[in-house]
Amino acid sequence: MKHPELLIPASSLEVLKTAVVFGADAVYIGGEAFGLRAKAKNFSMEEIREGIAFAHAHDVKVYITANILAHNGDLSGVRAYFEELKEIKPDALIISDPGVFMIAREVCPEIDIHISTQANNTNYGTYQFWHQLGARRVVTARELSMAELKEIREKAPADLEMETFIHGAMCISYSGRCLLSNYFTGRDANRGACTHPCRWKYAIVEETRPGEYMPVYENERGTYIFNSKDLCMIEHIPELIDSGIDSFKIEGRMRSADFVANIVSIYRRAIDSYVADPAGYHVNEEDWKNLFENRVRDYSTCFAMDKPDSRAIGYTGKREPRFFSYAAKEADLDCEWLNDLEAIKTADNKPKLAVKAATLAHAREALANGANILYVAGEVYRPHTPWTLGDIKTILQEAHNVGAKVIVNTPRTTLKDQCSELEQLCHDLNEIKPDGIMVGNLGAATIVCELTDLPIYADHSFNVFNHVATEFLQENGIVNATASYELPYAQVKTLVESSKLPMTITVHGNVEAMISDTNIPALNLKYDPLTNPEFNDKHFALLDTVGGKHSMRVDQFGRIHILFTNDLCLLPYIDKLMGADTLRIEAQDYTPEVTGMLTKIYRDAIDNGKNNDMIEKIKEVSPRPVGIGVYRHKKSY
Repeated sequence: MKHPELLIPASSLEVLKTAVVFGADAVYIGGEAFGLRAKAKNFSMEEIREGIAFAHAHDVKVYITANILAHNGDLSGVRAYFEELKEIKPDALIISDPGVFMIAREVCPEIDIHISTQANNTNYGTYQFWHQLGARRVVTARELSMAELKEIREKAPADLEMETFIHGAMCISYSGRCLLSNYFTGRDANRGACTHPCRWKYAIVEETRPGEYMPVYENERGTYIFNSKDLCMIEHIPELIDSGIDSFKIEGRMRSADFVANIVSIYRRAIDSYVADPAGYHVNEEDWKNLFENRVRDYSTCFAMDKPDSRAIGYTGKREPRFFSYAAKEADLDCEWLNDLEAIKTADNKPKLAVKAATLAHAREALANGANILYVAGEVYRPHTPWTLGDIKTILQEAHNVGAKVIVNTPRTTLKDQCSELEQLCHDLNEIKPDGIMVGNLGAATIVCELTDLPIYADHSFNVFNHVATEFLQENGIVNATASYELPYAQVKTLVESSKLPMTITVHGNVEAMISDTNIPALNLKYDPLTNPEFNDKHFALLDTVGGKHSMRVDQFGRIHILFTNDLCLLPYIDKLMGADTLRIEAQDYTPEVTGMLTKIYRDAIDNGKNNDMIEKIKEVSPRPVGIGVYRHKKSY
């Protein structure tokens, strides 16, 4: 029977030594930069050196986190950091950003690379992709069930290691890809600075009846709808070991030495006990009692056994150790200093105008008003129905008649069910011949590349932050990428100007703060989506304590898309963005009429310059207020 690795976090040299002494097989730590725990103590280079020496003396491995999504300004520092680590020789680097991956391969190819869970590793295609590029290990997405882990293990190359979380804090958003913190505070969750807006107090309202609050649980501290309980898999050690997972990971790089000593000991005994005597194994009651009494938050198995229900949410907030921030208002349109910045300088050609269309009617309005590119299909918000092949054929012909292109979207989150659907879609599209396919993750890109020769576009969910990442995408078959929604203007400018890959900038529309598999309205209003399908077509919203109303939309997969209070509107600053290859409107939550109107306004702005009178018109027809998102910040941290 395989004896899995027990992988433990360490926030300091003291904690590292404690983890080693109490039974860890490996320890993961962060240096003073480029990891995802900005508030942790982290290690100096000298402490890393001492920690590795101590661990290796006890036959324990040390992995270094370098899993931020790096901006262009980070890259020189990343290179210098890896040059130093090359001499110290950690056992592996934990990386999520493709640009950082390329630098690591160049600077220290002898050090193993582990692909972070932040890389959105939800399907077998992703694991195959990273294996082909030389990654030693992939850390599984936290949204995968035990059944999905076993299936990926069976399909992934035998020499590719898999690592999965078995204990610790969870995020309600898919793979932690949440934009809330950055939008509100400029503190980027993908750079280790999350302020946890998911732990604010929220109420649920129905958008058509804004004064009527839904009957959710509430106590004197409020209602904490997003407040995920911690993962605890101590009762499922046999299933984990039998799944073939190589490494069991504990979350918690901000925990004390005493906490680490206790949790290492408990999981060490459980793993060793089952491996030694599977038939006689049982959960040690004293260990379970100890684990429960010393918990940070309450426990659940989250996604591991099935999709989480209300039992996975800590509604009272009583055990939340601390709240990092309080509700804040989103940015409006005014930003005086932005007017003084230089425009993006690239090609002389005017940018193309792309529109994400919810339905055939939306697409026709966009075409009639000057769209050069249509994005169709992918996730569709109810009550709209998914695009059919017939719809795609129809709009493709109509678009080609006016010299426009049609790019077919695929789901941004691709689990096993969507993988089989994606494979079938590729076969169908080979017959239809659209102008391209837009993918939301590297796994989907791998599948599409294998099954079609159509041009591949990278959606904003790739979180492209730096030009080396664009080189990586270009080398792997991508022809165009949408810049991350988390990049303030100055960083967008640097990215577009330094990238050889044509870049798209989103200039208007409904921006998703997060995508979640947790059906928040259903859990809190106590209805069953299967027996009460009409509720899925109602439009609910989350109301924060400063009056911000975050629309929630359900897609055809039952996932919840949580939108920002304000729709993005960069029309006042459109002159700054004319150096991009393509400007994009996200219109899947608009009516066909509004979609057409917005297309015409931005078409005129591209062709003739901005018209400030149109801003007031946009405000009149928009279903939500408008603002400039992260462009309110000079940079994100």
